[in-house]
Amino acid sequence: MAEIKVPFFKPTIGDEEKNAVLEVMNSGWLTTGKITLEFEKEFADFVGSKHALAVNSNTSGMILAMEACGVKAGKAVITTPYTFVSTAACAVHLGADVYFADIEKDSYSISPAEIEKILKKDAENGHKVVAIVPVHVAGNLCDMKKINELAKKYSTPENKIRVIEDAAHSFPSRTKNGFAGTLGDCGIFSFYATKTITTGEGGMVTTNDDALAKRMTVMRLHGMDRTTWDRYTSPRASWEYDIIEPGFKFNLPDLLSAVGREQLKKADEFDRKRKIWVQKYNEAFKNLDFVNLPPDGEGNSWHLYLLRIKPDLLDCDRNTFASELQQMGIGISMHFIAYF
Repeated sequence: MAEIKVPFFKPTIGDEEKNAVLEVMNSGWLTTGKITLEFEKEFADFVGSKHALAVNSNTSGMILAMEACGVKAGKAVITTPYTFVSTAACAVHLGADVYFADIEKDSYSISPAEIEKILKKDAENGHKVVAIVPVHVAGNLCDMKKINELAKKYSTPENKIRVIEDAAHSFPSRTKNGFAGTLGDCGIFSFYATKTITTGEGGMVTTNDDALAKRMTVMRLHGMDRTTWDRYTSPRASWEYDIIEPGFKFNLPDLLSAVGREQLKKADEFDRKRKIWVQKYNEAFKNLDFVNLPPDGEGNSWHLYLLRIKPDLLDCDRNTFASELQQMGIGISMHFIAYF
């Protein structure tokens, strides 16, 4: 394998992040505390959401959101097959069924028309679907207006259908109607090492629904009715708490939140720079007849630059093409691999 000259990703970490981590380490409080609370408030303010809950991964946040929205055994979610495995796996972990709606022909986004086909059939069979989970692939937003309309249309008094946005790829994607992750009932972001801002591992859940926020806050840390920060910093004894539900261990520590706060300050500048490179790529690739340029909808944050290869116009197959790029030192990936 050749030396990678152009890496697939490289996080931009400066002295600000390093100094913020050292401050936390020197404070004596490493786990979830006041730095995470400040990160949550700053993120909520940035995207215009009433609530933001820091979690240790997008996957953790998705499980919290699904559980709060009634995803459980005997119920089902609709999502796209064109996504990372965790989107569907979260529903499976909660005991629910997963129905896949295909993507649109000219984009990587879940098709509202395919969603409605499933919802019609589900209505005939007893209303199992309680959530639609659109994925904003590569930072390009799904048609949230139509998806929200479908959720409302097929909801019943006994079975409300929630919209849970998988916004792992889409910070800070924004439209005239708001940021990705704030357009449904819940939105879940990722701060994994490859993402547009990073904490190494981590994520954030946003919602404007007080009841959902309260449920997810309790379930995020073992089902306790008090946070760790409150138990060890308030005059009330730390052992005075109740376990309301058998919850999870999904909290984000202050060490990582310190990095996230500094990254958040740079988010708009990172976004501006990505868009400069997108224009460079578009100009470089526009005359190549064996590729399609990526779709570019309103608010695209360009987490990934997805070139679609036309294999019938190449003198080699896709895998050989990818291998030769890597041999040239160009880091790439395939999102996501189809199996037939």
